[in-house]
Amino acid sequence: MALLPAPGHAADAVRLHAAGSLRAALTEAAHAFEAAGGPPVASEFGASGLLRDAIVAGAGAEIFASANMDHPRSLAAAGRGSPVVLFARNQLCALVRPGLTVTGATLVDRMLDPGIRLATSTPRADPSGDYAQEVFRRIDVARPGSFAALDDKALRLTGGPASPRPPTGRSVYGAIIERGEADLFLTYCTNARVAALEVAGAGVIDLPEAVAVGADYGLTVINGASEGAYRLALFILSPEGQNILARHGFAAPTLPRGGG
Repeated sequence: MALLPAPGHAADAVRLHAAGSLRAALTEAAHAFEAAGGPPVASEFGASGLLRDAIVAGAGAEIFASANMDHPRSLAAAGRGSPVVLFARNQLCALVRPGLTVTGATLVDRMLDPGIRLATSTPRADPSGDYAQEVFRRIDVARPGSFAALDDKALRLTGGPASPRPPTGRSVYGAIIERGEADLFLTYCTNARVAALEVAGAGVIDLPEAVAVGADYGLTVINGASEGAYRLALFILSPEGQNILARHGFAAPTLPRGGG
């Protein structure tokens, strides 16, 4: 009920700002929404922290779908958006370059190996980088000093203000691994699995339970949004929208148990 609209302005297209990891899923959801009679959707995908900053600076977003809960909550707390709704969950995985042997049991040792190039996204700008740092902290509990070592060696190859844009039609993570810029990349499992399909011989490793980190995705509707924006938000939370997210590898929290 928190998403029901107050009077807002009309718009030709609903303006959706969403985490880059949601690109495929929310593009499909937007097409399904339009096919069901909804207004067109104009989407902007990128690092959630950078999108939040752009919204604060006046970017014309109507819906903000973030890869964490904190960024949309900061907008809601400032009176800029509706109460935040959890609409998807993800996990961090390790994307492994072809030819590198890694298992769940050896992953932490490989990450700490000085000869292994470990990559993450950019903390603060991109929640994926923040989640990676939480992995480092959990490793540090069992192996004191690991956080400093991992944080120092981690290559921040995506998600920052100056990071290269993804190649058209390609996973940026697959491109990085394929070019040999990193041996291991900590990213969302959904991203890692797509990248591994693009690069022959690449692998995806689930993080050991003791250091595994999950990602909660939050959605807010920006104040003054059009009626169409509220309709799109409700569509994303509907069984049809949640099933689309589930098909793209996300956990869909509003589906009944066993759904999607």
